[in-house]
This record gives sequence, C-alpha cells and structure tokens, in this order.
Amino acid sequence: MMELPERLCESLIIPDWPALAQVRAASTTRWGGVSQPPCDSLNLAGHVGDDPLDIAENRRRLAGALNLVHEPAWLEQVHGTIVVEAETVSAPVIADAACTRVPGRPCVVMTADCLPVLLCDRAGTVVAAAHAGWRGLAAGMIGATVARMKRPSIELLAWLGPAIGPDAFEVGEEVRAAFLRLDAGNALCFRPSPAGRWLADLYELARRQLRGLGISAIYGGEFCTFSEPERFFSYRREPRTGRMASLIWLE
Repeated sequence: MMELPERLCESLIIPDWPALAQVRAASTTRWGGVSQPPCDSLNLAGHVGDDPLDIAENRRRLAGALNLVHEPAWLEQVHGTIVVEAETVSAPVIADAACTRVPGRPCVVMTADCLPVLLCDRAGTVVAAAHAGWRGLAAGMIGATVARMKRPSIELLAWLGPAIGPDAFEVGEEVRAAFLRLDAGNALCFRPSPAGRWLADLYELARRQLRGLGISAIYGGEFCTFSEPERFFSYRREPRTGRMASLIWLE
C-alpha cells in the first residue's frame, strides 16, 4: 500500500536552532515515499538501483511537503571539497556542498551514515549544506563551505543532521591517523572498539572543526542512523539502501 504523503510531513526533522524565520531547513527520514525494499520508502537518490519513477515521485512529494518553489540543487557527491552555488545547478554536478544567497533555491545533500552539515548566518542572508563523511571532514569540506559563504565565522550557525553515531562507527587505524595528522586533539574523538579497531565520533570531529573555524553556535548531532533502522537508511547496516536528504534554503 502506498504510504500517505502526510507521513512524510510528520517524519521530517526540523532543526532546533535560532535561525531567522526566512531560513528554512529540514532533514528527511526513510518514511513517506513509494520506493520498494530495500530502498523503502522515501529514497531520494538515483544511484542506488531504485526505480527512477519512484525516485521522481519521492522528490515530488518532498517538494510538496516543503512548499519548494524550485528544484533542489541535487549533487553528484564524491567525498570531495567542491562547493557550488545552488542557483547555478540545473542538473546534478560533481560537488559535496552548495550555498546560496538567492531566495527559493534549496541547497541539498544526501546521506545514509555520512554527516549532513547545514549552515546559515545570523542575518539570514546566506545558507549552505555540506556532505561530510570522514573523508570529507579530513579533506576540509566544512572549511571550504564556510569560506564560500563569505561571512565572519562568529556570524554563522551550524546544525548537524542524522549521521552514524559514536557507538556504531567503527574504523581502522588509517582513519584515526588521518585526523591526528590534522590535529592531535582529535584523539579525543576515538576510542578502542571490542574488535581491536576504533570507534569514531563523527559529530565531535565536526564540532572540533567548526570551533576551530570560529563557529561556536553548533546544534543537532544527537542521531544515529545505524542504530535506528525503523527511521533511517544506513549504508553500514545495509550496503544496498536508500538515501535521506538534508535541505536548507531562504524564503
């Protein structure tokens, strides 16, 4: 049975942060769409083997639920540091973040364990969305996005959306070493796992980077995509799965 669009509206995660009213933002969960297992049901990505007609319907439902005037700036994410202007995107481009000062042009990133970071300024004049998995964080994705916003860091707010939590994100020594090369203090974000590897706190790694950039107004970061299968997609949990979206735009 097709799920009612109301479930999509009810399942949206709206950031709890002191952004001005003209800054709109939301993260989806896995519910409210028409995709079949294993992408059930609100898969928004076209690269996971889902039916293109179902993806189109899911995106149509999302646009309706959020009253979007323009299509979101869908990206072809590659765990890099390229940032684009959302209003210039008419078809998916290779990038891992988007920003805009133009009302009605949604920035969007898709995730299924990686960390979505939404940013805005206190004056409500510029917004951005960044895809920050561990590779993107280690490469400087957040810093590249903040630089593109061209606002003093003290004027920025950040919200950390649904990502894999610190009790589930097991990584090898090479991941820990990459972050220690950036900052020895990042050792605080890793603890030994029972399997002899490391459990990494993606949220805290992002918070440390944001604070290092001069951003102290940081919100969100209380989710775990891996441990909530009824709510979130997780690539670590199911290699073939859907993708959620985190969006931000100016009204």
